[in-house]
Amino acid sequence: MMGKRNPQLDADGKLVHLLTLEGLPAETIVSILDTAAPFASIGEREVKKVPLMRGKAVFNLFFESSTRTRTTFEIAAKRLSADVINLNIGASSTSKGESLLDTIDNLVAMNADMFVVRHGQSGAAHLIASHLQATGKPHVHVVNAGDGRHGHPTQGLLDLYTIRHYKRDFRALSVAIVGDVLHSRVARSLIHGLTTLGTPDVRVIGPKTLLPARVEGMGVSVHHDMREGIAGCDVVVMLRLQNERMKGALLPSSGEFFKHYGLTADKLARAKPDAIVMHPGPMNRGVEIDSPVADGERSVILPQVTFGIAVRMAVMSMIAGA
Repeated sequence: MMGKRNPQLDADGKLVHLLTLEGLPAETIVSILDTAAPFASIGEREVKKVPLMRGKAVFNLFFESSTRTRTTFEIAAKRLSADVINLNIGASSTSKGESLLDTIDNLVAMNADMFVVRHGQSGAAHLIASHLQATGKPHVHVVNAGDGRHGHPTQGLLDLYTIRHYKRDFRALSVAIVGDVLHSRVARSLIHGLTTLGTPDVRVIGPKTLLPARVEGMGVSVHHDMREGIAGCDVVVMLRLQNERMKGALLPSSGEFFKHYGLTADKLARAKPDAIVMHPGPMNRGVEIDSPVADGERSVILPQVTFGIAVRMAVMSMIAGA
C-alpha cells in the first residue's frame, strides 16, 4: 500500500529512489540518518572503502554545474566501491538536441544501476523515475541532487544529520532559516524534514521579496526582522543569496541585504548561547554571513560537508539494497 502512495518506496516500504523529503515517512528519514552514522568515521580510516556497492554503476548526471554536490556524491559512491561515471550533460547530449529521456534510455542500455541527477527544471528526477518504471526498469534507481526550486533532499538530510548530531532531539528545537527562501530548494527540503521529524518551532526570516507566498502553509512562522526572528533559536541556518535565479529587482543591494539579514556576532547574540550556525555553501562572505561568525566556534559549516558524504553513502547503499 505504501509503495502506491509514494513513488520513492516499494510495496514493502523500502527506499528505491530519493526524489524529495516531502511525504517521506519519518521512520524512513530516521533510518537514513541512523545508517549514515557508522559511515561518518570511514573517512578517518586508512582504507576509506566498504564493498557495499561493488560492481554497481553510478552515473552522475549534472545538467547544472555544482562542484561541491557532484564531488561529494562521487566520493560517497567510490567509498561504497561503486563504479562512478561523471557526465557533463550540458555540453554534450542536450546541445545536440537529444531529449532527457533519450539520454536516460541510452545510459540504461550501458547497464546503469543508479542515476544521481541535478537539473534546472523542477520535477526532472521524478520524470526519470516514472519513465524507468513505465519502461520496465524498476531496478534502476534515481537520486535527486537538486531540481529547479523544488528540492535538494540529500542536502536536507545532511542538514538534519548535522542538527541531530549537535542537538539530539528535534522535538525540543527552535530552528531559524534565514535569507533567500524563495529560490532555495535546500530550504524546502529542510523544512519538510524538520516538520516531519516533529520540530515544534521552524522560522523563516527574510525580506518579503525573498519569501514564497503562503509559506506559512509549510508549518513555519514568518519573520521579516532578523533580530526578532532568531531570538532564542537553537539552530541558525543561513542560505546562499541565489543571484543567478533572481529576476528583477528583488534586492536593493547585497550591502543592504547584509545590513538587515547578514549573520553577524551581534545578531547571533540574540540566539541561544549554544546555538549552532549552518550554511549549505558556497558562502558569500560579507553578504549572508560575516567571516568571524563563519569561522567561529559556533559554526558547523565544515562538519556539514563531512557529514554530507556519510549521508549520501547511506542513501545510495539503502537504495541499492545493500
